[in-house]
Parts: sequence; C-alpha cells; structure tokens
Amino acid sequence: MFLKTFGWSLGVTAVTLIAAFLLGGPTAFLIVAILCVLEISVSFDNAVVNATVLGRMNAWWQRLFLTVGVLIAVFGMRLVFPLLLVGITASLNPIDVVRLALEGGSVDEPGTYAALLHEAHPSIAAFGGMFLLVLFLDFVLETREHTWLSWLEKPLAKIGKLDQLSVVLSLAILVIAAETLAKDVGTVMVSGVLGIAVYILVNSLGELFENAGGLGDDDDEDDDEKEKAAGIHGDAGDVEASVSRAGGPNAVVQVAGKAAFFLFLYLEVLDASFSFDGVIGAFAISQNIFVIAAGLGVGAMYIRSLTVYLVRKGTLSEYVFLEHGAHWAIGALAAILLVGIKYEVPEIVTGLIGVGFILAAFLSSVVLNRRNDAAEAAEERAESLAGRP
Repeated sequence: MFLKTFGWSLGVTAVTLIAAFLLGGPTAFLIVAILCVLEISVSFDNAVVNATVLGRMNAWWQRLFLTVGVLIAVFGMRLVFPLLLVGITASLNPIDVVRLALEGGSVDEPGTYAALLHEAHPSIAAFGGMFLLVLFLDFVLETREHTWLSWLEKPLAKIGKLDQLSVVLSLAILVIAAETLAKDVGTVMVSGVLGIAVYILVNSLGELFENAGGLGDDDDEDDDEKEKAAGIHGDAGDVEASVSRAGGPNAVVQVAGKAAFFLFLYLEVLDASFSFDGVIGAFAISQNIFVIAAGLGVGAMYIRSLTVYLVRKGTLSEYVFLEHGAHWAIGALAAILLVGIKYEVPEIVTGLIGVGFILAAFLSSVVLNRRNDAAEAAEERAESLAGRP
C-alpha cells in the first residue's frame, strides 16, 4: 500500500533532486531538499483536512485531485500565481514580471521580484487567513459526537447554534486585524472579505449539490462514462479506485457530478491558502523561482499522497481526534497569517505549531482507543462470568 500510494511522489523526488544537482550543483540539491521538507512539515494538517473531503468524492474525482490537482498545486500556486500577483500589485506586464523573476535578487533589494512579492504579502495573508479562519470556526462552532478540547469545544458548539456566527466573528476579527496591523487598511479589508466570500461560495455550492442529491442520474452516468474512459471503473488494482471503493472504517457516501466539482474547487482553494505563506517564505532560502517551485512542488505531491493514504487506511475514523487537531492547527495558521500582515513569523514556528497540534491529537486518540479496548474487554469478561453456571 505504501509504494502504491507514495510511488509517484518518490519517483518525482528522485528525478527532481537529480535534475537540481546536475543543473545547479550541490547547493541547488540541498535547497530543493530543504524546501521539500519544509513544505511537508508545515502542511501536514492540510493533508488531514483534505482527507476528510477527498473521502467524499468518487474514484474519478479523486484521480483528478491527484493528477490535475497536482499540476495546479505545483505550477499554478507555486509558480504562475506569484507571477500574476506581482504583475497585478506592481502594475507590470507579464513580460516584465517574468524578466524580474528570472533576474532574481534579494527580498531586501527594492524593485526585485522577491521584494515585490513580499510587498503583496498583507493582501495574500488577509485572503488566506480569513479563508482558513472561517473554515476553523465552522468546525469548532458545530456540535460533534466527539470533542477533543472538551472544556472549550463544548461551549463553542453551544454558541455556534447562532446562525452564521462564524461569518460574523470572522468579519469582526478582520476589522480588528486591518485597523491594528495593516498599513493599507482598505486593501487588507477587501482581500479578507474576498477570502470569506470564496469560502462561503465554494463550500455552500458543494453542500447544496451534495445535500440536494444535485448529482442527478445524468451526472452519475456521465461520471461512470468518465471512469470507464479513464480506465479506473471497477479496477481494484488502481490506487484511487481502491480509495473510492474502500469499505473500511472511513467509508462514506461518495459524490460525483456538480457536488464533487465544487468539493474539488474547495480543496484547491484550501491548498492555496496553506501554500501562500510558504511560497513567500521560501524566498528567504532561495531567490530562484524554479528552485522554489521544484522544492515546494515535490512537497505538495507528498501532501496529496499522504491524503490518499489517510483515506485508504481509514485513519481519521480510527483516530477520531486527528480531524480536531488539524482544524486547531488551521486556526493557528489563520492567526499566524493575520499576524503576518505586519510581523514576520518564521516558517519553523508555523510548522512546529501545526505538527504539535496533530501529534497531540494523535496521542489523545491512542489513549481513547486503549480505554475503549479495555472497556470492551472488561465487558466481555463480565458477560463471560455472568454466563457461567
């Protein structure tokens, strides 16, 4: 299972590192390796959240997430998006932006590509921070069967019965952050509102089509045809197909058609929100956009492979607090992005906080499972003793 899930990631890693060594020498090799590890460490919580969504999509859409989605993540968010952002914020044409990117230069040198991208960071942080903040609040303000930090999650779930409270709180936090941290209050406000709007739009459309059975027979038939054309329909040996059809503890009703399309968009925006800070922070390690895209791109592939692995193993159902830990890590990342409007927060801090939440949630899940196993064993012994003559 491990090789089937991580095979492509391992192969691309080997090719990328060899190419980096041949084209840029030991220095490029080391930088790509560092960026790859950095991306994996700061995005582990992203994989856990992705798994909760990916498990609801059928095999064809899972394959799309792991193919087209990877291209969007690697080339779109790690290479093309920063170029577009610099062009828009600095009012430069595409040719000039590419020229600046190829010239390189330090982030501390005015007029360089890295410096211009760094200047756009408040807008990026506001958009990504608010998108993740609404996601976090939607989770903690909802009543759930299991609670991890019960002393806090239970009271939050009670007040979460107020309609649209997550949006109200997010807007209030955005106003406070913009007024206290931003130099250009208007730009940060617009970016933050856009982040909230994108989350509401994509998430609501996905839920609308899913809850209303908005796939319809036509959509189901279309997806069946797509699966057959892709060669994954009924192929038990295919990684993504077996993910979709796994009957393990993580099995859920899977969607197709319009519902899956909007879940796919949701996943891509979620990945983008996680990657914003990493792309900008990577310029502290290298000013070469291709080296940055290579390192972060390889890391993004591992995150997607890890997402599939979590779905296939039913890990989120087996360790029930992992999802909680991931969302608390998302809340922390949202706060870090908002603080980053004015202050620089080292990537290592972001990574350690995320890993810390995930590790704590995992250990709590292990303790809970052992308690449940012990209780079941004691109940079986009691029943056995009660049944003796």
